[in-house]
Amino acid sequence: MTPVVSGFSKLSKADKIKWIAEYHFNNDVNAIDTLTKYWNSNEKLQKLHDEFTENTISNYYLPFSVAPNFLINGERYTLPMTIEESSVVAAASKAAKFWQTRGGFRAEVISTTKVGQVHFTYAGNVEKLEHFFSTINKKLINSVAHITKNMEKRGGGVKKIELRNKSTDIDNYYQLHCTFETADAMGANFINSCLEQFAKTLLSEAQSYSEFNDDEKEIEIIMSILSNYVPQCIVRASVSCPVSELPNTSKLSSLHYAKKFIRAVRIAEVEPYRAVTHNKGIMNGIDAVVLATGNDFRAIEAGAHAYASRKGSYASLTAATIKDDVFTFSIEIPLALGTVGGLTNLHPLVKLALQLLGSPNAKKLMEITAVAGLAQNFAAINSLITTGIQQGHMKMHLMNILNQFEATKSEKEQLIEYFKTNTVTHSDVVTQIERLRN
Repeated sequence: MTPVVSGFSKLSKADKIKWIAEYHFNNDVNAIDTLTKYWNSNEKLQKLHDEFTENTISNYYLPFSVAPNFLINGERYTLPMTIEESSVVAAASKAAKFWQTRGGFRAEVISTTKVGQVHFTYAGNVEKLEHFFSTINKKLINSVAHITKNMEKRGGGVKKIELRNKSTDIDNYYQLHCTFETADAMGANFINSCLEQFAKTLLSEAQSYSEFNDDEKEIEIIMSILSNYVPQCIVRASVSCPVSELPNTSKLSSLHYAKKFIRAVRIAEVEPYRAVTHNKGIMNGIDAVVLATGNDFRAIEAGAHAYASRKGSYASLTAATIKDDVFTFSIEIPLALGTVGGLTNLHPLVKLALQLLGSPNAKKLMEITAVAGLAQNFAAINSLITTGIQQGHMKMHLMNILNQFEATKSEKEQLIEYFKTNTVTHSDVVTQIERLRN
């Protein structure tokens, strides 16, 4: 049994690894070697990575890829994408190439408001609380002037504070529902700092409010925290072209293709089992750009899936239509992204990724990221309604299988050539490797 360890965070990185190796790997030198060989030889850079988080013992590498040929609002972009799934970057690039000759992608930010809440309990008269709130609203905003000063210079700040009565859901439960504009920052720390100050001001003002009796002054703060549900931080992106410009084969005319595509999206609008996988494909593209640009993909995922459920049932984030013989495919999604603060100022590859995109502001990054999700979804549905998802996916996965079996350069060349005309399956790859080696 692994012993309890005290003061682990204070150990050096080498001693942390020594403890891990002793109690989890029986002092296996291979485990130690694996952890240490991923250290960066540049000591300054490694120290930077060590200090990103707690108890760092190594670096976990993911591929940093690019997808070229994205035409967005008339400008060309090469998208940075950090992801390990083999077919994602290829699919995004293919979609970008298809749409660049059909007008490209259009994108616009609808709104950028973000939300935070102070959750508290109050057991007194509701009308007294409402009157109290109306008298301190300006004091609440003024109490964070020292926090919002720099943000306001960039066009951000506190937009509104509302008192919300939630006591029908939980006894005596109320909240300060606060909306913010965070300009080019993702703004999590900014919002949370404001909320915690609002809570302090709420409590101190309650103590001196003459209309409250002693019991009513005993407001209890439960917590103060931003929300990753941002239904007012929305971006839309779309592509469109005449139906006649869609793929046309002997098996599938352009019109049949369009109708089949729309039916596939419609299924994801009404069938949650399909919608989850459909939206996961969208997030393949979005998360890859979010990671590459140093943003919080977990927050983006949570907000996007909540938005997909906003009408009471989990549904597609994309939509497809035909009107006047024009096919349109679009996405609407909440994306709370930032281009300043956090890793954007620290991680060298994040800096490079943002430079690759032309050093966009937050709104521009929202547009680019939404387009990545739309492109990914187009590529996936295109495969599903034509050749099937496995043909392209498994061809991209082929190299992973070959590396798993430590194929030589010669074996890789021969098997890549073989599978240009044969369907890739794991079992057939194994069979062909064994054939070559025997």
